[in-house]
Amino acid sequence: MHVAIIGAGYVGLTTSACLAELGHDVTCVDIDSNRVSLLRDGIVPIHEPGLEELIQTNGAKGRLHFTSDLEAAATAAEIVLLAVGTPKGAGGEADLSQVRAAARAVAKAMRPDTVIAIKSTVEAGTARLMRELIAEVRGALDFRVASNPEFLREGSAVADFMKPDRIVIGADDQDAGARLVELYRPLTKRGVPVVLTGTVNAELIKYAANAFLALKIGYINDVADLCEEIGGDITAVSRGIGLDPRIGSSFLAPGPGYGDSCFPKDTEAFASIARRYAAPQPLIETLIGRNQERKRRLAARILGELEGPPSKARVALFGLAFKADTDDTRESAALTIAPILSQNGVAVATYDPMARAMMKGVAQHESPYAAAEGADVVAILTEWPEFAGLDLKRLAQTMRGKVILDCRNLLDPQRVSKHGLRCVSLGRAQTPRKATYLHAPPKTGKRAGPAAAAPNQV
Repeated sequence: MHVAIIGAGYVGLTTSACLAELGHDVTCVDIDSNRVSLLRDGIVPIHEPGLEELIQTNGAKGRLHFTSDLEAAATAAEIVLLAVGTPKGAGGEADLSQVRAAARAVAKAMRPDTVIAIKSTVEAGTARLMRELIAEVRGALDFRVASNPEFLREGSAVADFMKPDRIVIGADDQDAGARLVELYRPLTKRGVPVVLTGTVNAELIKYAANAFLALKIGYINDVADLCEEIGGDITAVSRGIGLDPRIGSSFLAPGPGYGDSCFPKDTEAFASIARRYAAPQPLIETLIGRNQERKRRLAARILGELEGPPSKARVALFGLAFKADTDDTRESAALTIAPILSQNGVAVATYDPMARAMMKGVAQHESPYAAAEGADVVAILTEWPEFAGLDLKRLAQTMRGKVILDCRNLLDPQRVSKHGLRCVSLGRAQTPRKATYLHAPPKTGKRAGPAAAAPNQV
């Protein structure tokens, strides 16, 4: 099939490369001519394992093309997939301006009987609104609009596309649904289930799924806090919970709170939609606040490990990306924690094997040991395998202090202690020592310091 994909971002690129790999003729459109030029040369501007190879291979085979000419791409396509951004709006809702702009542009160029499917994460009812918008622009109803949400995880997006748990297709007429089922025939022949439903249901499935996964993360973080206070071990507790097939083991590892371009934005949009329709989602509303609070509390926890005043301290943060195997720093823990430390006078150094982030007064280094030079505390924020294999002897010799705050539970505390270091894990019995110079008890719980409790310092 001839497919045009509007948007060469994370979702658009992965979808383009994988559909080409399935044998379709795919043209990916982006308004950024520099980005298009790089992609034509096989250079991928994002880090995603396996993606560059797919783009180069299918480009060489003539199945994958990149252009800024939307009109030409839409005119030649049987199916047009909209994969443009839907950033957070002022009230937490999804900003649909890019979707509207793309729909208008496609409406003017596409041929009759084209299926326009929305892959962007959008609020329920968007496909129907786009149908009205496109009909107004074209002056005809000779097309079909559908919803086809993506469920790609950064760091494993190619595998998620090629071996998905399910394919969700929202269509309000049979022909649109049948055309999209045919698009994914190479996958369904392998046994991948298809959820074929209406557009509103498909749009809700995306938001509800992401909100539920975010809830699992928030829940296990709260259980980890309880484990620390009561003397439990979150590793054993998580395993015991996850072996229940009704629950499952995914998203049950404690950490510094969820980040990325999806969970923070999608939970807020889901809550915003629910408020608008007077069907509030109190669990999600609470989760949003708790997730941000967790990052602030970890900053306070780092401050609490310092032996002297923050103005004379140095902290190394290992990990800028919100998770391993990506260079995406959006909503990452480091972007909250580093500014709080800096505002308290701490000299902050960072290291990440892939990600970069510009933060005022924060030094970025090319190795973990360079970042840890003279550090009083090292905090591991991202679960990069490199951090699990740290040379602890070298690290101990490099640091001034002796504390590692392992926010991903990558290290064996006993192994760490053999090198004269103290490992503070999440959800384990070790109780972090409290520094005596912190003046007032926090308002958000005993781990949070004064700076962390103030929202205007984030």
